[in-house]
Amino acid sequence: MIIMKKYKMLLAAAVSAALVSCGGGGGRPTFGDNEYPVETVKNQSSSLQTTYPATINGIQDVEIRPKASGFITKICVTEGQAVGAGQLLFVLDNETYQAQVRQAQATVNTAQSQVNTAKLTYNNSKQLYDNKVIGDYELQTSENSLKSAEAQLAQAQAALASAKESLSFCYVKSPAKGVVGTLPYKVGTLVSGSNVLTHVADISQMEVYFSVTEKDMLEMSKQDGGLQGAVNNYPSVKLQLADGSTYAYEGKVAAISGVIDQATGSVQLKAHFPNPEKLLKSGGSGTIIVPRSSASAIVVPQSVVMEVQNKKFIYTVGKDKKVKYTEIKVNPQDDGNNYIVTEGLKEGDQYVTNGITKLTDGMEIVPITPQRYQEKIKEQAKEMSAGDIVGAMKK
Repeated sequence: MIIMKKYKMLLAAAVSAALVSCGGGGGRPTFGDNEYPVETVKNQSSSLQTTYPATINGIQDVEIRPKASGFITKICVTEGQAVGAGQLLFVLDNETYQAQVRQAQATVNTAQSQVNTAKLTYNNSKQLYDNKVIGDYELQTSENSLKSAEAQLAQAQAALASAKESLSFCYVKSPAKGVVGTLPYKVGTLVSGSNVLTHVADISQMEVYFSVTEKDMLEMSKQDGGLQGAVNNYPSVKLQLADGSTYAYEGKVAAISGVIDQATGSVQLKAHFPNPEKLLKSGGSGTIIVPRSSASAIVVPQSVVMEVQNKKFIYTVGKDKKVKYTEIKVNPQDDGNNYIVTEGLKEGDQYVTNGITKLTDGMEIVPITPQRYQEKIKEQAKEMSAGDIVGAMKK
């Protein structure tokens, strides 16, 4: 019983090994007559996808910096809080600026009084001039004094407006609606314009940036009649998140940079993604997935293709049953298992699917179907004698 059990196990292992060793493009069983499996080329639908590293930003991501220098006296928001445009975020120490406003206001009041006095003097001088009590000189002098007082008032009012604006800088407000980022500075910290107090990011819609090669961009531009055509015809894209999951909403390419990055030779694209659940965060990363489908394509397994000096070759079979070492060109994007052939094969051509390492250019073969090829493998495995297995056991 034990011997029979071992026999069955070895037989199963032998059959399995035979199937594995003959399943790839390089290997073939030892049955003769130069029989090789041959497949006929047929147009078929294909679906591949290309992936690109991507960075995620809000539709508007603003750095919040103070225009004035001072100590933070109040923080009016929390991290992650949604804020509206114009909402108060921080308050800086503003006693000095308030004093400047009061001083400027006092100067305005003084200048206004001087204008009022100069105006009274001018009106009085005009009456005296009309009554021929004073001459032109006295009237012109009073008019000049009024204009000088008015100019001083305008200057004081400008200084007051400037002081009020400086005071307003102590109240840091959000320039746009969005979500508050981190708050690295606490109350009591001395800050200035060189410090980024926080970020406000509008994440209702996200901008996802990724880059393609200059060659790909040129091909798209030529095919679609320019960059705008390439944007309009670019397929909807998907986003793979950092945890490997696929984002629930598809995105659409909105813009293509007109400048090529000289360091990388790539062109940056921007895609817009909706973000109703606020799942995406500004500053995140992911992978853009670009699907590429074709209703009529020539697809061959990578296992039947040989690569020599960056060129790809396949063994085709002519009507005389002789194989030909044929160069093909393929789409640079693939799924890891198949190639989409762009040149070198056409519908109706035949190619060898297994045993290609034993072929030579011009060699005559006996074509059989891949199904018949698999049947012969199984038949050969079953014909293994018990003596061979016993011999293997003794070894």
